[in-house]
Amino acid sequence: MNVSVMIGVLIPFIGTSLGAAFVFFMKRQLGRNVQRALTGFAAGVMTAASVWSLLIPAIEQSSSMGVFTFVPAVAGFWIGTLFLLVLDKTVPHLHMFAENAEGHKSKLARTTMMLLAVTLHNIPEGMAVGVMYAGLLAGSTDISVGGALALALGIAIQNVPEGAIISMPLHAEGKSKPIAFLGGVLSGAVEPIGALITVVISGLMIPVMPYLLSFAAGAMIYVVVEELVPEMSEGEHSNVGVIMFGIGFTVMMALDVSLG
Repeated sequence: MNVSVMIGVLIPFIGTSLGAAFVFFMKRQLGRNVQRALTGFAAGVMTAASVWSLLIPAIEQSSSMGVFTFVPAVAGFWIGTLFLLVLDKTVPHLHMFAENAEGHKSKLARTTMMLLAVTLHNIPEGMAVGVMYAGLLAGSTDISVGGALALALGIAIQNVPEGAIISMPLHAEGKSKPIAFLGGVLSGAVEPIGALITVVISGLMIPVMPYLLSFAAGAMIYVVVEELVPEMSEGEHSNVGVIMFGIGFTVMMALDVSLG
């Protein structure tokens, strides 16, 4: 595995770690409107990445199937969606602003379940980056160095506020700043691990690359619809989440088109 791939899969994790470090420099917890704005931005980035970086390449790689070109994208998308649905129903976790945990009943601490919620969110992001770099290593003509980098950078950008959204509430609930920072960092650790595992697995299954690309897209869209959209709309009526969704979407789209 070459150096550029290692750097690529670490970029999103670096973004999360930078965001988690905000706990050392900001005295107050992020306000509700700020959190809604950041969540909307993340949702926009993930939606655009699912379309431009994953689904479109999946469809292009299946062009030889003629009228059935759509089949790998549709099948992979639904497998990814159902995969996240199963995790969502089994792993105990607590979403931002929520009072009741989801998944199996557990006696885990509230802060632990908050970390698990973000970990679930990050699994498809790590897989998406991993499958892109796996396609690049395999010599896929539909995946470029710039396209893989664009996806990694886009996810890293939206991971910066995510890291802060985790570390700062942990500090507000009584954790020391170093422990809160570590919690934010660990919430993103699943991304490079998932990416590297996906690179290895994908390298053994190049013929099904379109399915893997669309699998990651389905998993990310599940997170957007099930978690991020409700969170960006939570509380009193506000358009900030929608506006930031549009900004995140266009930023990711621009990155993919310009670098890809």
